[in-house]
Parts: sequence; C-alpha cells; structure tokens
Amino acid sequence: MTDLSKLTPGLVGHAELIVADEHTAPRIGSGRVRVLATPVMINLMEAAALDAAENLIPAGHQSLGTHLDVRHIAATPVGMKVRATARLMSVDGRTLEFHVEAHDEKDLIGDGRHVRLVVNVERFDRRVQAKLSNG
Repeated sequence: MTDLSKLTPGLVGHAELIVADEHTAPRIGSGRVRVLATPVMINLMEAAALDAAENLIPAGHQSLGTHLDVRHIAATPVGMKVRATARLMSVDGRTLEFHVEAHDEKDLIGDGRHVRLVVNVERFDRRVQAKLSNG
C-alpha cells in the first residue's frame, strides 16, 4: 500500500498567471469574448492542487485529475492577475478531494470541487500503452 500519510487535510497550494491573449476564450476555442477562458481557469485550479500535494506523494506515484465541479462566475480581462487556491479537504485511500477557488484582482471568479487519484506511474503507463496495442 502506498504511504500517503503526509497528505493531510488543510494543505494549500497556489498557482497564478497574468491573463494574456493566449489565455482568452477566442484563442482557446471556448467562446468569443476576449476574457479569461474557463478551461484556463480550470487548468490553474488543477495546478494549485498539484502545488498543494504533488511533492508529498511517494516516488513512482503521481496524482491524476478525475473530477471537476466548478463555477466560472466572473469575467477577467487581459492584463489582470489571477490566483487559484486549492485546499485539500479529504483523503480517502488514494482519492484526494480539494476545494478550489480563483480570484482576480477584484473578485472571486470561480470556485468548486476537484478530485485527484494517486496512481502508480509505471502501472498506469502500462495500461495506457496496452490501449495502443489493443486498438
């Protein structure tokens, strides 16, 4: 069994960026308004979860995102800084559940729940490669 004892509720991670044109909905393909794209906000939330936990996962293992339930509730223009925060809420076996939030310089712009699963990288890679050979 993988030792995840260092992963305790309350751990917090952060990720941030300054919104540039490549982060906007038209460039990502998720809309037409030139503001922070929802997929980019979600990516930042996942990066915050990685920041909170990944360095505490044993060698040969990593976490993979398996579930997202988030709201994108306010627009952020190009040039504004966005900071995502992920707080580890629970650890159930290999399942890590985070509360995630993103704020720009003025508002809460998104929040929700993110679940990650700790996997053995070698075993996971074998399964992925088996998909190619069984295609």
